[in-house]
Amino acid sequence: MEYDLDSGAHSTYSLHYHLILTTKYRRGVLTEERTQFLHEVISGFTDNYGVELTNLDGEDDHVHILFRAKPTTDLVKFINTVKGATARRIRNEYADKLKTELWGDSFWNDSYCLISTGQVSLDVLKQYIEDQRE
Repeated sequence: MEYDLDSGAHSTYSLHYHLILTTKYRRGVLTEERTQFLHEVISGFTDNYGVELTNLDGEDDHVHILFRAKPTTDLVKFINTVKGATARRIRNEYADKLKTELWGDSFWNDSYCLISTGQVSLDVLKQYIEDQRE
C-alpha cells in the first residue's frame, strides 16, 4: 500500500482528522447552500493553521469536516476558530432566515467530535459521505 505522506524539516507524517459539529439544539438549519457557504468560510483560513480541507458535507443538523494537519497545528485553536468564524459569518449572511430557526447568539453546540483517522479510514469515510449524498 502506498501512503500519501507529508514532510517537514525533520519529520514525515500523515495526520488526517474527522471533525463533526452539530447545530445548537440539533436544529435542522443547514441547507446545501449553507453547507457550501461553510466550506468557503473554512477554506478561507485553513492555510493560517497548516490545515488542508479535504471534504465537508453533512445533513441539516450537523457537518462532517475531513482535513489534514501538520504536527504543529493547534487543533483546539483551529476548531474554535472554525466554530466561531462560521457561526458569525453564517448568522450575518442568513440573519433573517435564521432568526426564526435559532435564537440567541449560538449556532453550534458547545461540544464537538474529533476523530483521528488513518489514510485508509479517510478513503472509507469519503466514500461513506459520497454514498450518503445519493
